[in-house]
Amino acid sequence: MGRPETPDTARPVGAAAADGVAPDRPPDASPALPPARGRAQRHPHGARTVTVDSSLGPLTAWRADADESAAVEGPPATAVLLPGYSGSKEDFAPLVDAIAAAGIGVLALDLPGQYESPGPETEADYRPGALGPVVAGVVGDEAAAGRRVLLLGHSFGGLVARATVLAGAPVHGLTLMDSGPGELPMGGRRTQLDVVEPVLRRRGIDAVVALRDASGEWSSTDPEVVALLRERLRRSAVAGLLGMGDALRSEPDRTAELVAAVRARRVPCLIVCGIDDDAWPVTMQRTMADRLEAEFASIPHAAHAPNVENPVALLDVLVPTWRTWLRDDMLG
Repeated sequence: MGRPETPDTARPVGAAAADGVAPDRPPDASPALPPARGRAQRHPHGARTVTVDSSLGPLTAWRADADESAAVEGPPATAVLLPGYSGSKEDFAPLVDAIAAAGIGVLALDLPGQYESPGPETEADYRPGALGPVVAGVVGDEAAAGRRVLLLGHSFGGLVARATVLAGAPVHGLTLMDSGPGELPMGGRRTQLDVVEPVLRRRGIDAVVALRDASGEWSSTDPEVVALLRERLRRSAVAGLLGMGDALRSEPDRTAELVAAVRARRVPCLIVCGIDDDAWPVTMQRTMADRLEAEFASIPHAAHAPNVENPVALLDVLVPTWRTWLRDDMLG
């Protein structure tokens, strides 16, 4: 078990509507004040920044407390959210308040080596099989505090979430978002990793930032968001980017292992992705869902990151699904 988390800042948790009055709606309905599109990682929210302990050292995270009046009967629940390659907790900014308002707490992590979380210097320590037990320790601490954990992993974070379950983490539900059964198939995103690796090894992180700038990838994004994306890339561990990038091009298909684990422990699963995902094909993710006997949903008007591209539609899937799992959990 880790040490108690340490608050870094104290901001009020925005589980209610902006005027401070709880919305008059069923908890499973869409948020009365849905997240605005366009702010992405700078979307305002009421979570506070905390530090949680892990076997690889302190991890920076956001925690939002659940609106207890909307909570499902039984022990409290927390959604533990894992970001993807070169991502961070900020990728979940548009989701935080709505999840908390539905009676589910939020713990969104920077994985080791991402943005505000320090990490090891060895590339192999960033493979999913190595990070899974690290996150399993965090999940174990949540469980020891009496919370039911709903684990979500986005993209590379999905591979880590899978490894977390395989490491024995006591989760009450698993959501894999825009993630696949194994390595990235051939395509644009894999090619980007092939291009970035030699630049990162020979010229360093600033050259990678310059490469991203020159690509025009950030040109249509809000300037405040661009500033954040540049900052977090510069602050990411080089070994982490290399190790995660290598894993994305070599991770084996461990779906059969995951099927055995979730069946044995009766863990419900959801596979969700943007309908235009350009990383793992939607058909591949649907097949993975079939193998897991998991629920499947595709999010319209979204590609690889529905959490920032269409958060309202994503929440319409996540919130009722998770609340159903929690109710079913109480029924045994």
